Amino acid sequence: MALNPPIRDWRERRVWIVGGSTGIGAATAERLLAAGARVAVSARSADTLQARFARHAECLRLPADVLDVATLEAGLAAIVTRWGGLDLAIACAGTYREMRAIAPDREAARTIGRTNFEGAFNVYATCLPQWQSQGGGALALVSSAAGYTGLPNSLAYGASKAALINLAESLWLDLARHGIAVTLINPGFVDTPLTAQNRFRMPAMISAEAAAHEILRGFARGAFEIHFPKRFTRSLKLIAMLPHALRFWCIRRFTGA
Repeated sequence: MALNPPIRDWRERRVWIVGGSTGIGAATAERLLAAGARVAVSARSADTLQARFARHAECLRLPADVLDVATLEAGLAAIVTRWGGLDLAIACAGTYREMRAIAPDREAARTIGRTNFEGAFNVYATCLPQWQSQGGGALALVSSAAGYTGLPNSLAYGASKAALINLAESLWLDLARHGIAVTLINPGFVDTPLTAQNRFRMPAMISAEAAAHEILRGFARGAFEIHFPKRFTRSLKLIAMLPHALRFWCIRRFTGA
């Protein structure tokens, strides 16, 4: 059942990808540009944006920090001035650090929580007045399958992604009646600069390009949740439904924790 209006034709659709300089965000931007969308990409580093998208003269490159609302507001203003509105914002910005409970890092946990949750909230709150004024729009939040249940090595990161899952559900319930679609994107392991930090086995790893393909397929279905690769995310969803004793046994069995 489609919970959002399906998007199959991207020609001239106005899309802002916040956190679009590397990884899933950059790969999604490339695919949308190829599909004919008008794409703006934002990240903190102007040089990184320029290096990645220099060959796409039509792509708006708008440096912004998700924790600096003024830069987000400036980015949105530039988009509206250029294109007259915004159809879809994809909040991709995020950070990660492997962390175990026996070695907590308060400062790293604060950075992870603020970037992953507060940053996504800032993108939504920045865009909402524009969508209200134009009579509709769409928001996509990139969370993670790590938000389905507690996992080893995922202290702070998993909690921040669980918060994003809850946020997306709450937003859909409030905003659907106002013509604003909300999509939740939950990747498993994707080959990006963030996952390159990991020192443990990452099952069912896919490329950022494959992730972008799955994201566009999900938009075409009008899905609320887009999760991939299914062989991994479905297993984790099932484990998350188990009673805690059995769930913890399964997680320890398969992760070796």
